[in-house]
This record gives sequence, structure tokens and C-alpha cells, in this order.
Amino acid sequence: MVQRVGLILLPGFHLLELAGVVDTLGAANRLLEAPSYETELMSTDGQDVRSSQGIKVAAQRPVAPGPGLTVLAVVAAQLPAADEAVAAQMASALRAAVACGTTLFGIGSGAGWLARAGLLEGYRCTARWEQLSELAAAQPSSIVSEHLFEADRQRLTCAGGSASVDMTIQWLAQRHGGRFGQQVASALGLERVRPGDDRQAHARTGALSSSSKLGEALTLMQANLREPLSTDDIAQLVGVSRRQLERLFKQHLDELPARWYLQLRLERARTLLNQSVHSILQIGLECGFASGPHFSRAYRAHFGCTPREERASRAAAWRAQPVASAGRSPAQDPA
Repeated sequence: MVQRVGLILLPGFHLLELAGVVDTLGAANRLLEAPSYETELMSTDGQDVRSSQGIKVAAQRPVAPGPGLTVLAVVAAQLPAADEAVAAQMASALRAAVACGTTLFGIGSGAGWLARAGLLEGYRCTARWEQLSELAAAQPSSIVSEHLFEADRQRLTCAGGSASVDMTIQWLAQRHGGRFGQQVASALGLERVRPGDDRQAHARTGALSSSSKLGEALTLMQANLREPLSTDDIAQLVGVSRRQLERLFKQHLDELPARWYLQLRLERARTLLNQSVHSILQIGLECGFASGPHFSRAYRAHFGCTPREERASRAAAWRAQPVASAGRSPAQDPA
């Protein structure tokens, strides 16, 4: 049975974010014996929608969710504005979709539209990094994260850019098994699938435009993960006192420089644990830890598990997933 995926395009949407869903589902269709996913482009009025690049994309029909839709996705580049008519129309369509058991995707700024409709209360969600603070302030009942994407029951939201690919692969893996997700990634020419709990590259750094010294300090940290610099060295290289540097970090990132630096190194280590075949000791050294025990203690304190446990749990979860057989019809969405 073919599963219909509706994509609501809002003016100024990014083509890459739309293509991420369409191309990923297309790759899944090629791997399955019979095509299982069909996409439909929608707009609020059924007319063409102009993307952020100025390219007009033809909508196939107006927004009209029905019981035949498996997924209804909002592809947007801006959070909801003051246009009450459009907001009311979108809210009505999204609520009707939920009533039919449809899974909702929020892509780029799509989470804002789901939240405006009251459909993210108590749900984890995310959006493009520069809008996280605004989204969190407008929707205090939602749990707004800095992650690449969030999959919370039948609500999936992601950041901008290619995050829509990662999120769609994750959704397919939920339905067909983890190995099938890897097969889709390979079909798209991807070496890896980024996990949802990867932090957005620019998250929490939107204030950098008002603090070039902070930006310089963060750049130095990112470039020196293997051989970490001391806080005093960073302050000297940036041209401020240690106290000034600490004040900048507390003001903009609510963290001390040394603590922020340690988090960067640990997050890099987590990525390598899940994406490389290097030994745990090699990864620890690569991320600036002097010994295996030092690395293990710091990792456990931050993530709640040791590097060995992290790698073992990911491997076990991957092996436990069944392989999607050709022609297998998609299982019910477990969300």
C-alpha cells in the first residue's frame, strides 16, 4: 500500500529542506520492491510558492489533510507571523491531520507552526538554530532543544539545511528497521546518518555578532580539540583578560570557558565513537584527554555512561533492528 506524504510549502522555504524529504523517500522507494511512498506538494491557497532562492514551485493542491495521509510536513523558513488568517488555516489543517492519526513533520521553522496550532505542548522539538530562543519564549509548554532533530511520538521536527535528510532516514528506520535506514543513507551517497541528539553547529552562538571576541575564542577552541589551550592562553590570544573572557561566556552561553571547552571535546568524542572504527583510547587522545581513565571519567560525568558503554549500546541497538525485505509493506508507525 502506497503511503502518502503531504508537504506544505510556505513562502520563502528552502529548496534543500524540501529535497531532503523528497529525495530520501525516493531512495527508499528504489530499495523496496514496490514504491511505498508518494509525495504531494501543497500550499495554503493551492498556488505556486516562491522559495528563498526566488524559484517558484508548483503546488499540486491546497492544504487539505485527510485520512489517506501518513505524514503531513510543514516546510518553512520563518516562524509564524501576525497573519492570523494563514495561522488559523494552518492550525485547522494540522489539527485535522492529527485527528486522522497522521504523523507531523516540522522542517526548518516548521516546529513553530506546529506549536502555534497547540500541537507541541509537552513535546520535544527543535528548529533552525537562530530561532530557538524565540520559539522557546513563545512556546513555554514545549521542550525546545538545540538538537539536529527531535522524534517525539508522532511529532518529528528538525533544524534547517540537510537535517531533513537525517530526520526522514530516522523515521524510515523506525518503520523498516535500522539497517534499512543505513541502506537509504548509502543510496544517497552518505557515509553516515547523523543522530538526532547531535547539536546544531551554530546553536547557542547567535549572539556572536555582538561579541567578536567570543567568536574568536570559540574558533580557537574548535581548532584545538586535540591539544586544548588553557583559559589564560585563549584570553591572551583573543586580547582580553581572563575575567573578561569568563564574563563573555557567562553572558552569552551561560557557561565558563573551561566547561564549554570540555563539552566541545566530549561531543566530538561521542561523534567519533558512533561514526568511526578508532579505538576508545585513540578517540580520547584525539579529543585532548591524556589517558583512557581520564577520558572515561569525564565522559561518564557528562553523558551518564562510559565510552565503552556508549559504543556497545549503539551497536546493540543497530544489530537488533530487522532488515527490511524487498516488497515488505511499511509497518504501522510505532510513534
